[in-house]
Amino acid sequence: MHDVAAMAGVSIKTVSNVINGYPYIRPETKERVEAAIAELGYQVNISARNLRQGRTGMIGLAVPELSLPYFAELADSVIRAAEQHGLIVLIEQTNASRERELEVLSGQRRHLTDGLIFSPLALGTEDRAHFAVDFPLVLLGERIFGGPADHVTMSNVDAARAATQHLIATGRRRIALIGAHEGETVGSAALRQRGYEQALTDAGLPVDPALIGEAGLWHRSTGADAMARMLDTGTEIDAVFGLNDALAIGALHVLHDRGVVVPDEVAVIGFDDIEDAAYASPPLSSVAPGREQIAATAVDLLLARVAGTAPAEHVEVITDFEVVTRESTVGASVRAGAPARPVVA
Repeated sequence: MHDVAAMAGVSIKTVSNVINGYPYIRPETKERVEAAIAELGYQVNISARNLRQGRTGMIGLAVPELSLPYFAELADSVIRAAEQHGLIVLIEQTNASRERELEVLSGQRRHLTDGLIFSPLALGTEDRAHFAVDFPLVLLGERIFGGPADHVTMSNVDAARAATQHLIATGRRRIALIGAHEGETVGSAALRQRGYEQALTDAGLPVDPALIGEAGLWHRSTGADAMARMLDTGTEIDAVFGLNDALAIGALHVLHDRGVVVPDEVAVIGFDDIEDAAYASPPLSSVAPGREQIAATAVDLLLARVAGTAPAEHVEVITDFEVVTRESTVGASVRAGAPARPVVA
């Protein structure tokens, strides 16, 4: 900047004003500075500028598993939201390991980022004290409620109830649930199962334990295994609610292999509305949980904490959702060319 200022015959402050778009500069002065910048090939040292401001220009994102489509698409959404603020995202994968999640919170990488957006899976409410950190933090997901950090989550119970109600509205009465976690009281599986059971009870339908399919990690393979086990028992079903889209796509695969026609004999719906859902065979109905809203809200909350403009009290945001119906539940109406229909609860 000294060299640019000397060549243009202006002060360093004027060069800074031109670089930062300060509006009240005479056109001829601006032209001289820009000409000097071009001739000297000057580029702003972003690292030095961030260092002066006490910031790195990067934020962290820690998620359990990028091989799960939901978290891969969430990371993409966070990156695009951060880009709107000129920020870079450093992504860490915890593999749902308690040790790795505690390491994320230990602050060992604090100097690399201005704050962290964190979706824990192994840590729970009993670990709430670990989230009282000395850096800006926004939590995602369902493991921690009322913790010492801002929190963005989805309407798991209401959305699962709406998905089940959609199946009931199409005439289904023996609705299997794939992806349950036995004994879980906190987390996506427990909350979505609660919504499923509420919808059945509201409709006067029994909650049949034979229709609850356990699955560990929510992958296509575990969804396929759970579906196969249920079919092998001879349990009568006319619909399947996969607690995420990967599970539902795995169930679709097994139903196809067993010669079960979807949705004529068994309707299938998932949760997350990942991109693969629209390209499954048949296209998969799913709950869109507001992923873009989650990402944008989390980034905005984090930046408010970084800038010191956030409220003293921590904020909890529950995003909107919609049930997107496709051929796997409504059949011929979509097959005939009608677009996927969102059912907003």
